[in-house]
Amino acid sequence: MRCFVLASGSEGNSTYIEINNHKILIDMGKNAKYIKDKLKEINVDPSSIDTILISHTHDDHTSALKTFIRSFHPNIYLTEKMYYELDYLKEYENVIIYNDDIYLDDIYIDAIRVSHDAPDARNFILKTNKEKLVYITDTGYLHRKYFDKLKDADYYLFESNHDIETLLNGPYPKFLKIRVSGTVGHLNNKDASFYLTKLVGSNTKKIVLTHLSKTNNKEELAINMLEETFKEYELELPPHVCAKQNEVVEVVND
Repeated sequence: MRCFVLASGSEGNSTYIEINNHKILIDMGKNAKYIKDKLKEINVDPSSIDTILISHTHDDHTSALKTFIRSFHPNIYLTEKMYYELDYLKEYENVIIYNDDIYLDDIYIDAIRVSHDAPDARNFILKTNKEKLVYITDTGYLHRKYFDKLKDADYYLFESNHDIETLLNGPYPKFLKIRVSGTVGHLNNKDASFYLTKLVGSNTKKIVLTHLSKTNNKEELAINMLEETFKEYELELPPHVCAKQNEVVEVVND
């Protein structure tokens, strides 16, 4: 498996995953030139992308999609509700509507429902007979019913969007603070760290904290909370880093 976070944050999000014969992008924020340039940095020809998974239709996850598919013609996987949000896909032939399960040859992708203020928002568990990767982002909370599916993954790409105190004392208007911190908003550092203590297992090789807010978070705040929470629960913390808004971050490169 190869996996790189190409961009992560409020300005745009995209992650590259290569498994067996498939080259996959999860979400396409930023712009098409940025995505193409970052793919080339990791020696991936943009034309070789065969699959794009859409988690939800907010611009920071789809803004590069329309331009990218004009040049290349990958299969786009999204739910029916997402499809009707993106008018330009009506004339695009390579659209595949998913419900809860996606199969790409020997790759199984479980598209779990999450709590975000976008139509039918989903996150992903990618599994082969050897490895499991969990992609959690843009959700106000994580439902306990998914814990068994999410446990003991090899790799976690996990939203740690905001520091609670920084958000509450920051410049956002009240309605936006309520939206970000609410049940259809984003995971804060504390909740993300707690969830990870319940999920990380002996197979876990790396955690990448994603979608950090430029205004309401800092890398050191997210990392410190993660380390302190694992210490509090007397658990061993696997290697961990923060994803970047404008830089590629390696998750795994086997």
